[in-house]
Amino acid sequence: GEPHRVIEGMLIAAIATGARHGYIYVRAEYPLAVERLQTAIDKAIDKGLLGKNILGSGFDFDLHISQGAGSALTTSIEGNRGMPRVKPPRTVEHGLFDKPTVLNNVETFCNVPPIILNGAKWYQGFGPENNHGTKAFALTGNVNNTGLIEVPMGTTLREVIFDIGGGVKGGDFKAVQIGGPSGGCLVEENLDVPLDFDQVKKYNAIIGSGGLVVMDESTCMVDVAKFFMGFTQRESCGKCVPCREGTKRMLEILERIVENEGSMEDLDMLESLS
Repeated sequence: GEPHRVIEGMLIAAIATGARHGYIYVRAEYPLAVERLQTAIDKAIDKGLLGKNILGSGFDFDLHISQGAGSALTTSIEGNRGMPRVKPPRTVEHGLFDKPTVLNNVETFCNVPPIILNGAKWYQGFGPENNHGTKAFALTGNVNNTGLIEVPMGTTLREVIFDIGGGVKGGDFKAVQIGGPSGGCLVEENLDVPLDFDQVKKYNAIIGSGGLVVMDESTCMVDVAKFFMGFTQRESCGKCVPCREGTKRMLEILERIVENEGSMEDLDMLESLS
């Protein structure tokens, strides 16, 4: 929605590190984001802010958009199968095309220009200690107001769901799935947990990319587990046996339980595998 801030943040990072090429990775199912980014890049080139000899400074910086499925980004940009690399070496030493690479979320790059303009103390005014700034969340599910929101780090789940989200739609609150398929669930007793990296981790969940799926009391949590396990199993790159085979077995167990064919041994096996 504000691609110029991403570009500006990346350009500042490029000048700071001496990078000559930047890559913005976008999942292929977001064509509007790609279109807006490309328009912004073209405008920046026209203004002399990208490309060769930026504003007569002698500094060159080219920006590229890469599209893909959204996993193992470095390998994916290189045109290879999306499988993770063994570390070390770290990305900052041998990253994209075996060059030193500065890898950050677009949110991080977006924060760079206003921090430079307003100062570090201004930025530290948002959020609790060690978790400064704001966070974008995608609020969806059984909630009256869905959409993208941006709140200071440390905002509680209750504020997000009931103040910004307008409460649960058509029922009582049961849980929220947070942090994407590999995240976790927070329940009613966690409504006053501050949403920051340190606090959420204490409840076996992660903030991740900021997904929040609100569920009411009619939601079956076994169905939820099965749904996300199905996604995880399909998205497995297949490189490692525990993930490739384990997620398949776990999905089969959850399917049996949902179909009323599960056993107590299944629960033991599920816990052991996970």
